[in-house]
Amino acid sequence: MLGNMATAEKDQNKSARLYAQALELMPGGVNSPVRAFRGVGGTPLFIKSASGATLTDADGRTFIDYVASWGPMILGHADAEIVAGISAVAARGTSFGAPNELEVELAEEIVAAVPSIEMVRMVNSGTEATMSAIRLARGVTGRDKLVKFEGCYHGHADSLLVKAGSGVATLGLPDSPGVPAAVAQHTLTVPFNDAAALEELFKQPPDIAAIIIEPVVGNMGCVPPRQGFLEFTRDITTRHGALLIFDEVMTGFRVARGGAQDLYGISPDITCLGKIIGGGLPVGAYGGSRALMRNIAPTGPIYQAGTLSGNPLAMTAGLLTLRRLKDETIYRKLETRSARLCDGLAKAAAAAGITTTTNRVGSMWTSFFNDQPVTNWATANTSDREMYGRFFHAMLDEGVYLAPSQFEAGFVSIAHTEELIDQTIEAARKAFRTLRKGAGE
Repeated sequence: MLGNMATAEKDQNKSARLYAQALELMPGGVNSPVRAFRGVGGTPLFIKSASGATLTDADGRTFIDYVASWGPMILGHADAEIVAGISAVAARGTSFGAPNELEVELAEEIVAAVPSIEMVRMVNSGTEATMSAIRLARGVTGRDKLVKFEGCYHGHADSLLVKAGSGVATLGLPDSPGVPAAVAQHTLTVPFNDAAALEELFKQPPDIAAIIIEPVVGNMGCVPPRQGFLEFTRDITTRHGALLIFDEVMTGFRVARGGAQDLYGISPDITCLGKIIGGGLPVGAYGGSRALMRNIAPTGPIYQAGTLSGNPLAMTAGLLTLRRLKDETIYRKLETRSARLCDGLAKAAAAAGITTTTNRVGSMWTSFFNDQPVTNWATANTSDREMYGRFFHAMLDEGVYLAPSQFEAGFVSIAHTEELIDQTIEAARKAFRTLRKGAGE
């Protein structure tokens, strides 16, 4: 049984007590802002365990999980093979600060799968990957300016916290407090999916080092590229001598084995990866052609380093995950089940007379409380945050854990069986009816 129907532990309200304790020890009581439930209200759940497609909180309640640790758990939580692999490797040492065979094997898997990558450097997070990619782009072009898109989040490095999405949008924070103006001035922003605005931007003096883009946005909710838009980013960077950086931290091995670049047939200069390539452990990577990557120290002058980079635990979890994802039936199942979920959610909303717009690419999706297509931050930002918060809590009551923000993508794993998908749709029917009653009907 799930949610409030689960058999809970005797120690009720433990999440609330843990949160009160955490508030005295950590800013906002959390170690990453969106977890604080500021976008939906209420007290965050403290998770005790996870298995397959479910989470169990500190009070013993079990939920169908569509956060998936924000994307990496494509095989589900606590996958038996990955847990066994990590345990065996940990017994031989958790970090060496020296080369190991596993990082070579994972690099081989990434290079074989991602079309534009011939050489890769492992790091420890998506933020490290994007900040390192930008340094590489600036170093090889000799230019300073970076173009990003409004509402896209590429990690919390200084130059990337300008008109960022996700947690920044959820919390209503200003663009870049704590970021020096001298740094922020080098970041130029345009609306996502707006080729005309991007063309206009490149009419300025040729000081643009790179465009960085989520090829499928996941940090203002799931927003796909318009037809031809990614091709345009490739064309305009090539024409102006700038580099194209695909932030595939979220989409890499998620929307296709070769990522969004494989799905859409676009070859960026630099690709940033994370999440799935670590199998649920902290990891990141960036890669590109051999000629480009040889500019990185020690073969080139552009410096980047990391004590835990390539550690055997993350390499093992990532390697086992990527090898499993060679099975093409996994992506077919994810497509079928994700389509079933999103179609069911849309029909449940319509049956209750509630307007939503659902975007999906593969097993990434978002249902926006919005009456228009969501194609960029301006349209995403018209979503009814208050209504989403009510839906979030109604779904919790029905045993379903969604992202605690309207502006985050949801994820389906291979552990989400058709039965769990159908349970989710039924939960949504009840939740939408609760919302309709709350509106006075």
